[in-house]
Amino acid sequence: MKLSILDLVTMYNGETPAQALQHSTELVQLADRLGYERYWFAEHHNTKYQMSTSPELLSAHAAALTSRINIGSGGVMLPNHSPLKVAEHFSILEGLHPGRIDLGIGRAPGTDGLTALALRRSREAVTTYDFPENLDELLNYFSGDFSEQNPFKDITASPDRSFSPTIYMLGSSNGGLQFAAEKGLGFAFAAHISSHLAVPMLRMYRETFQPSSFMKEPKSILALMVITADTDEEAQYLAAPAELQWVRWGTGQFVLPPPSLEEANAHVYSDVEAAVRQDNKGKFVIGSIEKVEKELRELAEAALVDEVMILNVLTEKQSRHRAYELLAQAFDLPAEK
Repeated sequence: MKLSILDLVTMYNGETPAQALQHSTELVQLADRLGYERYWFAEHHNTKYQMSTSPELLSAHAAALTSRINIGSGGVMLPNHSPLKVAEHFSILEGLHPGRIDLGIGRAPGTDGLTALALRRSREAVTTYDFPENLDELLNYFSGDFSEQNPFKDITASPDRSFSPTIYMLGSSNGGLQFAAEKGLGFAFAAHISSHLAVPMLRMYRETFQPSSFMKEPKSILALMVITADTDEEAQYLAAPAELQWVRWGTGQFVLPPPSLEEANAHVYSDVEAAVRQDNKGKFVIGSIEKVEKELRELAEAALVDEVMILNVLTEKQSRHRAYELLAQAFDLPAEK
């Protein structure tokens, strides 16, 4: 089974933005050496504690400093961008790093309404749902399949059309699934958002996939939060900040910084928070490496995937690196010789 990583470039423990960027750089280089399949950067805007506003720039940096691992976006939030500009960015990345670039596409803005307005420059653009048209336009820049009537038919994103990344739709519902299956794209499902839908949606993708010039066979990824260590007790201790953070987000507490290990493990959950924490259990796999390996293999089998993408939520650099090393060993990833 393949393992991959999704990174939001979060600032933990009072880190500066520069430190968070450096830690992500070090992690993608470690993942490259350990044999991870791909490393994706998210797109989030106007957040105080994340540096993941520009997955294309982070991808360029990461790809230049690695040699084997696939690099890309998880994802580019297409409503925020011109389809042509996205195609141009990822054509250049693919031209520089052939066969190693992924373009994951999301349908959400990845931000609040006012920031979406600042990104898109008009209220009409914010309130109009034109994702299907924009997705078709983006795909046509790569495939050259514009109709003769399309005003953009003579526009090229790159002089070399072979500079085309591997394209995935992201999803946490059946909306992303339908686009992925109908357009013949890869599909990555965010179980860390909608854990109860992950298995049925990923199975449905396999059943309804239609081959295309982009992908002949279905290619699906299960994404969720995985926290492992040498013992169950240590893993549960290390998971406390992520659990508390997701409880805060689930109860509308968006302005607080990511909690530290000490703060999270000392936190006393209110009844409402405890209920949200219980509801979140399916978004996490937490435990010793033996326990985690078993659970991940069972989930992958149920969802009909051969790849799990892990959202990077460990707050401490040493335990973060140790967790990814344990996972690489357990799943026999092709480490660099």
